[in-house]
Amino acid sequence: MNATTDTADIRSLIERSADAWNRGDGNAYGECFTADATDVTYTGTVYHGGAEIGRGHQALFDSFLKDTRLTVEIIEIRRYGDDTAIVVTRGESSKKAPKLLGKLATYTVVRDTDRQWRIAAVQKTQRKRLMEALTFTFQPASRPAAR
Repeated sequence: MNATTDTADIRSLIERSADAWNRGDGNAYGECFTADATDVTYTGTVYHGGAEIGRGHQALFDSFLKDTRLTVEIIEIRRYGDDTAIVVTRGESSKKAPKLLGKLATYTVVRDTDRQWRIAAVQKTQRKRLMEALTFTFQPASRPAAR
């Protein structure tokens, strides 16, 4: 296993998932996930398995998320052995260029049975900037190290 190639392949996986979103292609989006994946959306919906993730998102792409674009910025990729990595991103889905990337997502990616990298789990969270600022103001020790 080549760490540099794997990191590029992991980045490509996240880009492929965003590209599928941007095309409104639920099937292609679902194919980025393992058969037993878990997708926890920022609204709290839990989807299980690539097929369900794809079907559920196709319904959203055809309605609420129609013509949206997913902007994703990878913050970090941390490897755990040859076949597992954690990817932390910030991003936003919007119809126009986003002013800020207000959602964070933590992906667990694995090398699947066909040796391709796929998303095994993702947890999306809406960043609450005001609450974060208040917390840091009144509890400065709670501020994480800058990244």
